[in-house]
Amino acid sequence: MPAPLVSVLLPIYNGEPYLAAALESILRQDYAYLEIIAIDDGSTDRSLEILERYQKTDRRISIRSRENRGLIATLNEGLALARGELVARMDADDVAYPSRLSRQVALFAEQPHLAICGSGVDTLIGNRIVRGKPSPIYRPGSMRILSMFFTIFIHSTVIYNRRVIPDEMLSYDAGYPHAEDFDLFRRIADRFPTMMIDEALVAYRLHADSVTSKHQHQMRQTHLKIVAENFERDGLFEDASALRTIGAAVTKETIRVVAEFIVSLERKVAAFPSEIRRAYEDGLLYFFYFLYQLIADEKRPELTHEFLTRTGKWQLIRRRERYGLLAGARAPWCSRLSLAATKRVDALARYLESVPAASVLPQHGAI
Repeated sequence: MPAPLVSVLLPIYNGEPYLAAALESILRQDYAYLEIIAIDDGSTDRSLEILERYQKTDRRISIRSRENRGLIATLNEGLALARGELVARMDADDVAYPSRLSRQVALFAEQPHLAICGSGVDTLIGNRIVRGKPSPIYRPGSMRILSMFFTIFIHSTVIYNRRVIPDEMLSYDAGYPHAEDFDLFRRIADRFPTMMIDEALVAYRLHADSVTSKHQHQMRQTHLKIVAENFERDGLFEDASALRTIGAAVTKETIRVVAEFIVSLERKVAAFPSEIRRAYEDGLLYFFYFLYQLIADEKRPELTHEFLTRTGKWQLIRRRERYGLLAGARAPWCSRLSLAATKRVDALARYLESVPAASVLPQHGAI
């Protein structure tokens, strides 16, 4: 069987600081039969100039530049232009390791029924990398259930198999801004087999100007909307509006309602057959931490205290966070000091477990 063409879909909006590294990491893949569909979504920096410079030396790059239309429109435009049987996503601020595409293409060759696969990531912060660790939750048969609770893949690690996914399904929905990947993954996983290569094939860059950082509030609202839809569709709840409500405003009342919702969901899951219960428990645990972070980011320790008390989940958070929050109901200022200190300790721990990026990344200007 001939090697399939891989279309790498690369949307760009003001990607100048990191674009060259992302491009080089794709052009230097050990799988060469690819095309890069680079769409400049109205950048106001030197992104287009960088793209054109690389295109002069490698004609596998196809460039389209026009006014800003937003990420979802750009992704759908790229899907329409892509010629490959396999379509890989890549972000302009991430770095793909040299064997990323070959590893994923080989998986599709072994399992041609797969609709989508993603991979683990390392985390790139400045000039340091935190190595990713395999997760035990990605088991055969668990992906459809997990996709109800969270975005099962980092977007820039996925490859779509157009031989399996119908054209009408392989499209991003503008009704799910900043969680369009979550929506698409759950729709695909609901009907077709999906798989995780649970090792890092991409270095995922964290920085203040990323879409995730800049649009976190709306992303979380959309995430909660999707989870509510999933629960209602699967018959877990007739009405999951408690999730939509806390996405709109975090208050003592919305925390009370969502805590009751979580406790009720736990009871339902506990009664499920053992062959599916574990996947639901894994998804529910992830979703608990999602809500915990949503509430903690309000920087009102008394609200986090309320959530943990009503759900009875104090044992699920780290000891040093627990000590800080236990004072939250009566002395929020004390909790704030303690949690600020915890954040500094976490940053130091992350630095100590990281390695220099130069020791991991391909050395072609990729840092």
